[in-house]
Amino acid sequence: MLFSAESWPGLADGSITRTFRRWRRAQVREGGRYRVAGLLLEVDAVCRVRVGDLTEADAAPAGEPSRDALLARLAGRGEVPGPDEQVWRVDLHCVGPDDRIALREAEDLAPDDVESLRARLDRLDRASSYGPWTRAVLRQVARQPGVVSTVLAAEAGRERQSYKADVRKLKGLGLTESLQVGYRLSPRGAALLAALENG
Repeated sequence: MLFSAESWPGLADGSITRTFRRWRRAQVREGGRYRVAGLLLEVDAVCRVRVGDLTEADAAPAGEPSRDALLARLAGRGEVPGPDEQVWRVDLHCVGPDDRIALREAEDLAPDDVESLRARLDRLDRASSYGPWTRAVLRQVARQPGVVSTVLAAEAGRERQSYKADVRKLKGLGLTESLQVGYRLSPRGAALLAALENG
């Protein structure tokens, strides 16, 4: 779930608790947690509403000064939605900082941590239809921080979207970080790779 940068402070301080989306089908689920701009958001409710039923009271929780501004944002670069169009209303709240931030800084890995992460990587490798990949991607990112994913994927002989999905799996374990361009190993990822290479 994407939000513009101007929405991030409101999400963090709790003044933005709702968003409206013109999805064809729901892209989030009630109780689901989603990471946005270093924050962990939890969805409280998801439902469809008529655009004609939106009121001024819907604007402020969505981070807009008025109903007209809310409709303009829903329009994006297209036409303002008609009154009978159904949009998705998502109620949410900020749980706190993205839990991966603290995780990726945890570089003091005990032997049990290394074995647990090794087992997680092994499971990812076994589940892959194209063979083991986790260690190769960790080494590649360590060797080439800040290199665009298109280049990394081509070098690895992989399709870009599949490669990016795999890097996200490593990010979920706190092992990589996304940069403005490309990736780098987190302190946790660097510590794990060193432990794997040395033993």
